[in-house]
Amino acid sequence: MIGDLADPVADALTHHQLEDMISTRGLEVMRQMLQDHLDLRSIREPQRKEVVDAENVPHRRVEPGHERLLTTVFGTVTVTRIAYRALGCANLHPLDADLNLPTGRASHGIRKQAAVEAVRGSFDDARAAIARRCGVGIGKANLEQLVVAAAADIDAYYRRTAPAAADAKVPLALSFDGKGIVMRPKDLREQTRKMAEAKQDAGGNAMKTRLAAGEKNGRKRMAVLGAVWDSPAAPRTVDDVITDPDPDAEPDPHTERADGPKARNKWLTGSVADTIADVVSAAFDQAEDRDPDYERDWVVLVDGAEPQIAQIAQIQAEALVRGVDIHIVCDLIHVLEYLWKAAWCFHNKAGPDIEAFVARHARTILAGSSARCVTDLRHAAKTAALPDDKLATVEKTCTYLENKRPWLRYDTALAKGWPIATGIIEGACRHLVKDRLDITGARWSLKGAEAVLKLRALITNGDFEAYFAWHLRREHQRIHQARYQEELALAA
Repeated sequence: MIGDLADPVADALTHHQLEDMISTRGLEVMRQMLQDHLDLRSIREPQRKEVVDAENVPHRRVEPGHERLLTTVFGTVTVTRIAYRALGCANLHPLDADLNLPTGRASHGIRKQAAVEAVRGSFDDARAAIARRCGVGIGKANLEQLVVAAAADIDAYYRRTAPAAADAKVPLALSFDGKGIVMRPKDLREQTRKMAEAKQDAGGNAMKTRLAAGEKNGRKRMAVLGAVWDSPAAPRTVDDVITDPDPDAEPDPHTERADGPKARNKWLTGSVADTIADVVSAAFDQAEDRDPDYERDWVVLVDGAEPQIAQIAQIQAEALVRGVDIHIVCDLIHVLEYLWKAAWCFHNKAGPDIEAFVARHARTILAGSSARCVTDLRHAAKTAALPDDKLATVEKTCTYLENKRPWLRYDTALAKGWPIATGIIEGACRHLVKDRLDITGARWSLKGAEAVLKLRALITNGDFEAYFAWHLRREHQRIHQARYQEELALAA
């Protein structure tokens, strides 16, 4: 390559042609360097009299020259090593352990690339990216298997990795939500799968080219997500959240609205395979690591939607078991959505009147008087002689506020500087699930969806590099150490 670059013929090449030549042939240079080192390791490998396996069986028959292929980030190389054999036992290759070779053909470098690329875009895009960078082809099914294997130790990693504890005065925030993922029929939860089978038995979908209304049901499995973060207190007043809609009120031009709390040290988790209880427990473990003595205010943000009632019950049960006091706060944005639905019953057009209606009632709720808001709404509905459909909408809003009343103590939340919106977990649902697992045409296996979801959370947490190094040590223990009687040393 150096000779060709020095040849006058290369003077006719553009810089782009030179880049292509160097990158393509440079990859082969690096592959050959790796191959030469492996050949040198093979020559230098010391021959032992015997090697004892985990069952205490000595392997005394020595056969040099055993080869295996390894697909690396530079291309495919051959590893030649000594095999130690014993009758009725699998061969032992100590050099494999020294090199920490995987069980399959793909190197750990390829597996790392697969994990990074597959969580970024589709599996087809990941295959293309690996082919461009490494010059090797990987089948789609094989790529998914590599990704699943790369994510195998994430739960164990977080069980052994404790975050740094924060100041006892800093509130600790938790939040949970769910997002559906379109699955292959065999990987749906049992109840959903039966629903899908019943629909198929009834004749299938109404149209061939797209799904009709209501036909998305029976195709998704719910992923449960959890978030934990430190939320330094940011005390506010009602005016900091929603200004007074009274036109006669004179705002103070010199008063600046206080900002809400800013999230720090955010940690995300999620699972499409585990239950709500499992994800809630994992998030509480993370929170407990941050506050082992329960000295901080634990604030749990929920959106108050009907499907989340089971999550709230599980959250309360987990807190009871651990003996920690939690403060559940309902998402203000979700409350405002109900107020807007009620507002449309009294005002036919958009404008300052309807905005003032929503702001006035929202300020009442923010002040800790949701019961007064319910009374005012029902009185207004009765006075306005609304038709039955609009009366039902207003009553639905009132019922919602009554049912969520214990979690609408925004006066306490604002005074203590707690967060009052679920933006963190909603952003996590969008980033972890929708941006990757909900791409057009995707139909997920349970193992594939679980691996991609956990890896996306791991990368978002900033823990991927530390995790992967730890994962390789675990691989060494599983693949190699478990086969030998003696303790094997793994290079740093």
